[in-house]
Amino acid sequence: MVAEPPSRGRFSWMAALRSWLWTRTGALGKLFNTTAFKLTLVYLTVFALFAAFLLGYFAWNTRRLITEQITRTVDAEIAGLAEQYNQGGIRRLVFIIDSRARRPGSSLYLLTTFTGDGLAGNVGLLGEGVLEHSGWTETVYRRLDDAEGIEHHALVRVFQLPSGFRLLVGRDLEERERLYDVILAAGQWSIALVIVLGLAGGFFVARRVLHRVDAMTETSRTIMAGDLTGRLPTQGSEDELDRLAVNLNAMLERIEALMRGFKEVSDNIAHDLKTPLTRMRNRAEEALRTARGESDYRAALEGTIEESDELIRTFNALLMIARAESGQASTPMTEFDAADSAHGVGELYDPLADEKGITLTIDAPTPTPVRGNRELVTQALANLVDNAIKYAGSHRTEGMSAEIVVKAGVSGDRVLLSVSDRGPGIPETDRAHVVDRFVRLEQSRSEPGSGLGLSLTSAVAHLHGGELRLEDNEPGLKATLVLPRIGPELPQPSE
Repeated sequence: MVAEPPSRGRFSWMAALRSWLWTRTGALGKLFNTTAFKLTLVYLTVFALFAAFLLGYFAWNTRRLITEQITRTVDAEIAGLAEQYNQGGIRRLVFIIDSRARRPGSSLYLLTTFTGDGLAGNVGLLGEGVLEHSGWTETVYRRLDDAEGIEHHALVRVFQLPSGFRLLVGRDLEERERLYDVILAAGQWSIALVIVLGLAGGFFVARRVLHRVDAMTETSRTIMAGDLTGRLPTQGSEDELDRLAVNLNAMLERIEALMRGFKEVSDNIAHDLKTPLTRMRNRAEEALRTARGESDYRAALEGTIEESDELIRTFNALLMIARAESGQASTPMTEFDAADSAHGVGELYDPLADEKGITLTIDAPTPTPVRGNRELVTQALANLVDNAIKYAGSHRTEGMSAEIVVKAGVSGDRVLLSVSDRGPGIPETDRAHVVDRFVRLEQSRSEPGSGLGLSLTSAVAHLHGGELRLEDNEPGLKATLVLPRIGPELPQPSE
């Protein structure tokens, strides 16, 4: 007879059970491997050992105190009985011991002769050799009224009287041992309860922490897959995981902004640098095709050199922005007079302003000391003046004189270098992104420039721990370079 194969339903049920057990075992193993659970076990072990030590010390000290109380009681009774013996002799002592031994809950008494024969007392059996040595002894005993086979433990003292009589007085230790056992049992249950609750608490804490870490891990995988908009979850508890998530989210926002800026820079480079390169190629091709003499070739080469210089200036600006944003300065941070830099920039651009019919005024009457990179600060201020001349002259407001004011002053612990014009200004909605690389509000790009001036100025401001403020000059634009009077120490560029 052939046995039937197990049913498909039973096989599926067993497979599902094995899968569930495997999943739970893996989850528990993952849970037990967490730092939170391991720390909980360490703290639980230390606390359990401390609790055990404390309970053991309490039990031992309780036992010691009871023993001391017994010894004091027995010593007092022996002293009293010895005094009775001195006053009335052996007869009076026998009478008093016999009287006390009959009382309920009395101490242990035994009076013997020098040969060991009992004269009075309530002790029927003692451990071997107890009466042969004076002093304290823990021994087994049986009272006269106890049944055969019943034994107790007692702490007794043997005292030798004159004429060879021996007096034994002691107390039963059952109360001490019962109290000691109660304390030990309570301690064992307490430690067991602490361990159980500690493991449960560790399981709960580890599971909670693991849940948050798993959520962070899942978000991190999403980010690594290319979704830079993902952010680590927070619970608002402001614990260490929340602080870590907040800092990582800030880092992710910075990375996202840099990647977005990199994409925009790449697009703008492709647009802004392709045009001059195309012009250079077309000019060279046209010279080869139409030039009839040395003068034509010379003119084509001069135009090519001019376009090349513009490209070099663009790349130099990009390099300077990169160095400023990375915290690397070409020259060290020194103390210099910002007012002197303002006058120098004014002298440099005054002829260009006159040529365009613009009045350039320098308002820096007093020295303005500041610590920073003089080269970068001067370049940043020159960029602001260059932008003001470019746009204030070509977009002069009706009825307003074309005037640019460069001002250097101090406000508290800050140095303010401002450039104010009466041009078209910058709309408030565009001021946040106008400092990005290659951003130009003039979409036609008919004006010369690369859109890097404000980017460099903003990078220089952040390098010095300051900021670039763009405000309405009513009408026109007021650009202010705000720098701390004592700039940060910067790392020097490697050779």
